[in-house]
Order: sequence, then structure tokens, then C-alpha cells
Amino acid sequence: MNREPLRRITDEEVERYRADGAVCLRGLFDRDWIEALARDIEADMAAPGPMVRINTPPGNPGLFFVDFQLWRRWPACRDFALNSPAAAIAAALMGSPTISFYHDHLLVKEPGTLEPTPWHHDQPYYPVDGDQIVSLWLPLDPVARETSVEYVKGSHRWGRWFQPRFFKNATDLAVSDPRFEPVPDIDAARDRYVLLGWTVEPGDCIAFHGLTLHGAPGNASLARRRRAYSTRWLGADARYAERVGQISPPIEGHGLVAGDRMECALFPRVWPRPAA
Repeated sequence: MNREPLRRITDEEVERYRADGAVCLRGLFDRDWIEALARDIEADMAAPGPMVRINTPPGNPGLFFVDFQLWRRWPACRDFALNSPAAAIAAALMGSPTISFYHDHLLVKEPGTLEPTPWHHDQPYYPVDGDQIVSLWLPLDPVARETSVEYVKGSHRWGRWFQPRFFKNATDLAVSDPRFEPVPDIDAARDRYVLLGWTVEPGDCIAFHGLTLHGAPGNASLARRRRAYSTRWLGADARYAERVGQISPPIEGHGLVAGDRMECALFPRVWPRPAA
């Protein structure tokens, strides 16, 4: 499988990421990566890990399936974390000399799923401070604009941190920080914001900053699945931060203390690539 992006990340794409907080990157991953990840994702859905979350109530149609840390259990996901084009993409977007892999996040919405992904941004869920944190949202199925994730343009530069919430019931996580404030009701005032969203195909990805507000509707399609493999990547300025209460995902055993660089066996440095 190709370890490098299928094309160069352009200066305009870098600028869009840094100014807007989200950018759609077309045609970066070859079919081999998509097919290998799809096999592992089906295996994980059949035998999920300890962090699995089913966000669809019993009796509702469809299925909103979430799991974490697939890279610790499944070979293609591990290969993606350590050897895929994603590390080079993260380095180019953030302008960081080093990249470490933080974690992965599987989100599957089967046809007919009603449950939305509530508006949130990711970094308050994590024990991570710093500006260099990017997610790469990789679709494994074609995703129409109306079922895709939406992003509030420029929200990563508001200087605000919003209280993290559980996806399943929209209740607050039991984690506190003096910076946290309630998430604004984006849907009640959509005309006040510029909302970014794209139709995407397998091989594309959407890159977004850890403080970019985003959310997604259910999957209204009655025929098309919406499988997305989202991975988090940290640059050189990312530091471990103590949080009071619950974090998500609850990754333990790393041995880091406040102020440490986010690099260890659980968060391996993947860029620059080791010499062959």
C-alpha cells in the first residue's frame, strides 16, 4: 500500500485548514488502504473493543456504532497509524517537524439511522493542550453532503472551549475545566454561521482542527452506509494536560505527566518516518 499521499498537499489547502479549521482533501488514499480498513472495520463491528458505544436506542431504526483504539487490535488499522499517508498529511497541514499518533475513532451510521452527531469540538474531550491537533475523517463509503459532517468555519480561532458531551444522550461528560462553557445551539441559528460540508468519496478525507465545532445528521439514506474512520494526529507543540474527571477515549497506562510531549508507546511518533 502506498505510504505517501497520491498527490501533494497544496499551499491553498494548507491555508484553508489553518484559516477555516476544516478542509476537504480529494484523492489522497489509494483503494488498497480503503479496502484493508473496511475489512478491519467489519471485523471490529463483529467483535468490538472495550470502548464500544451503541448510540441508537433499542427499537430505533439503523445503527449508530462507535468504537475506539482499533489500531491496538486490528492489523490494517495499526498499519494505517504507523505507515499510511496520514502522517505526512498531518505534518503538511500543521507545519510540524514531528507527528505522533493519538488515537482512532470509528463511526458507522447504517441506513435509516436517526441519531445525529451532536455539535461539539474534540480537544476538550482529550488531556491535550497545544494548537497542533488535527483529525482526518476518512470515508469508506460515498457520503452525500446532506449526510456528511458539517463544520463551523473559523470556530477553532474563537478562543473558546466548550463542555464535552456524550453523543448518545447529549449529557455532559463528568470532566471540568474553567475554560469550558455550554455548546452553542448551532441548529437554532444556522444563518449566523458559515457551515462547511462536502460530498466525499473513498480516497478523500476531511481534515479539521481539534477546536473546530462540528456535527452531523443521521443517515437518512435507506440504502447507503456511512462508515468513517477518523484518526487524530499531534504536532510538536502538543502537551499532556491533567483533566479533572472523565476524558474520552479513556486511554490509560501511558505514564505521561502534565507538560510532557505526547509521545510514548501508546502515542507513537510516526513522522518523520524511521530510516529504512
